[in-house]
Amino acid sequence: MHSSRAYILDRLGNSRLPVSGDQLADELNLSRAAIWKHIQALKKGGAMISAHPGRGYMLEVPVLTEGLLRARLSTRYIGRRLMLVEETGSTNQDVMQLAGQGEAEGLVLIADRQTRGRGRLGRCWHTMPESLAVSALLRPPLPPEQVPQLSLLTAVALHEALHMYAPDIRIKWPNDLLCHGAKLAGILTEMRAEPGCMHAVVLGFGINLRAPENGWPDDIHQAVTDLASASGRVVSRLEIVAAVLNALDRWYELFLQQGFAPVRAAWWQAHAASGQRVRVYDGREYIHGVAAALEADGALLLETNQGTRRIIAGDVELL
Repeated sequence: MHSSRAYILDRLGNSRLPVSGDQLADELNLSRAAIWKHIQALKKGGAMISAHPGRGYMLEVPVLTEGLLRARLSTRYIGRRLMLVEETGSTNQDVMQLAGQGEAEGLVLIADRQTRGRGRLGRCWHTMPESLAVSALLRPPLPPEQVPQLSLLTAVALHEALHMYAPDIRIKWPNDLLCHGAKLAGILTEMRAEPGCMHAVVLGFGINLRAPENGWPDDIHQAVTDLASASGRVVSRLEIVAAVLNALDRWYELFLQQGFAPVRAAWWQAHAASGQRVRVYDGREYIHGVAAALEADGALLLETNQGTRRIIAGDVELL
């Protein structure tokens, strides 16, 4: 975004009163006419800016900018550096590339659109104007075998933040969030490591904020929903991102201090299938049983007629 327009959005978003065009012109060292043109361009781009004769401009609905997001963060680790882009191939891929170039822990990349978004098992993840794509870089002191714990931590943080909007949200093992059985959000965790040494972890997640105007893509074959429909109200990209990043930071700090136990307890409580009969397709066969526990490595334990089975990967279906 043009730097002057970003400044205008931040300035209006941080003011409870109208800001005059003359004041904006002085602050940006621009003409009053130039300010008017920037305001019109922002309104054309979707920003809800109202004009109050003799008083100035007001931003009716907060928009997602780096400055406004920074003002709403109370994080220690997550968001040390923020990057907002209109379009990219994959936020996870971009952040992993930056990690290889020495980027510090805490980078967060947010994209309005992804052209090559990915889900589990190489599946396509659609990122449309009505959705949100975020990736965060961490460098925790963990061995590679414990990295799956961070995917479960991300699910707990998303559940905590989004639960305020839709209380019926539940976690579905291993990395989805559902509302009334329909997928609302997904998580993809990736790492760069060598035997015994983990260099970087990228936590990627996508959230459906609103239903697409033209309907969901035809190649989505599962039930899906969005936060606006689930909550019954208009949702703000800015407020959702701030809530999720603040929750993610709290859980990450707790994880570093106390280990995986608090995460596992919260995850199990929010899991849709805890203690329920399920079937799991592991790529070869369907396994029926009761979801009995979550192990420290992220494996799901099923109590089956043949005894306890450890499920490392697969798709869970509640029965």
